[in-house]
Amino acid sequence: MTFDFEAAGATRAAGVAQAPGGGETPALRVAATLDSLDPVSDFVLGLGERARLPESSLYRLRLAADELATNIVLHGYHGEPGEITVEGGIDPGEVWVRFQDDAPAFDPRQGMRAPALDVPLAQREIGGLGVFLAFTAVDVFAYELVAGRNVSTLVMRRPAAK
Repeated sequence: MTFDFEAAGATRAAGVAQAPGGGETPALRVAATLDSLDPVSDFVLGLGERARLPESSLYRLRLAADELATNIVLHGYHGEPGEITVEGGIDPGEVWVRFQDDAPAFDPRQGMRAPALDVPLAQREIGGLGVFLAFTAVDVFAYELVAGRNVSTLVMRRPAAK
């Protein structure tokens, strides 16, 4: 699946939303299912490639996006029908990806903890490691509840042009 990030050529899968600054922003709306994780990943990769993110930054942005989308599907909607909206943008100094969903309110940062590396693997508490790794991989992770919707934003800084 490919995405056209130009507003004039937006496909049905990648619609266009209004950016906070008034410009148009590519958007993807998908069912909150595990089958939708690949299109979300493709969307994020396409955005990062268009922004010419270094490979390591692109990997980290995709990791965080994959973790967030998976958590929305598995822990937000708990298998119930729902939708995830993913928007993205490229600014001179950064690339951002915003997720919105109508699952019950939940701030993914709550309960996020560094892994207990001094505790043997078999004795560690299950869960939370993916969230920690993903959200510490991006430069900024923000969450807010807006009109009853979960809004999570990932930001990766772009290297200065040479």
